[in-house]
Amino acid sequence: MPETRDIGGMSNAIEQKKPRWGVWIAGLAGLCVLGAAVFYGLPSRPFLAGAQECRASEAALERVRPLAKGSLAALTIPQTSKTPPALAFTDAAGQPKALSDFKGKAVLVNLWATWCVPCREEMPALDKLQAELGAGDFEVVAINVDTRNPDKPKAWLQENGIHNLAYYADPSGKVLQTLQKSGHVVGLPTTVLVDGSGCEIALLKGPAEWHSPDALAFIRAALGRS
Repeated sequence: MPETRDIGGMSNAIEQKKPRWGVWIAGLAGLCVLGAAVFYGLPSRPFLAGAQECRASEAALERVRPLAKGSLAALTIPQTSKTPPALAFTDAAGQPKALSDFKGKAVLVNLWATWCVPCREEMPALDKLQAELGAGDFEVVAINVDTRNPDKPKAWLQENGIHNLAYYADPSGKVLQTLQKSGHVVGLPTTVLVDGSGCEIALLKGPAEWHSPDALAFIRAALGRS
């Protein structure tokens, strides 16, 4: 029996404070239904769409997997391809660019800085890779992440005879932050190979000899070139 007190109508107030188990259960059931809709429904659609979009990249994964050796032994090849984080940066004229602008061609995205010794050491090889394999279906997209003295990276490239790479930069540091949060970057240099579908098929955390026979064979396989 509920507690009642006849103190000027207080009994009604006490009755109203009783736990309304039926209301609580109904509310919890509603939350469970909503949670199930969120988990199984709405957010899953973009991920499913991305997975379907990257299914065409599975063949490229299988082509390159056995070639991650020699000078490219540190490469990570994912079990399934995925869409990399959205990246925004600028070109040589300071105009906005995005990774999505390159869809339709494979891109080797390389993050570098003038204060990074291994970055500077691998830049000539990346320049030669672009000269040899760069075409309508492939480009080396080297993004400078210096946040001070924006003229310094351009001057360094000029002084060191790097002429085949288009200049891209992110002086805001947002590209580096984005890839750090996604787990792609633990230091510089970092290189990500993205195919023409916009799907990631290889990641290298650290430097490599990008114009070695191993690297050339790897990129050709990724592009499906004989």
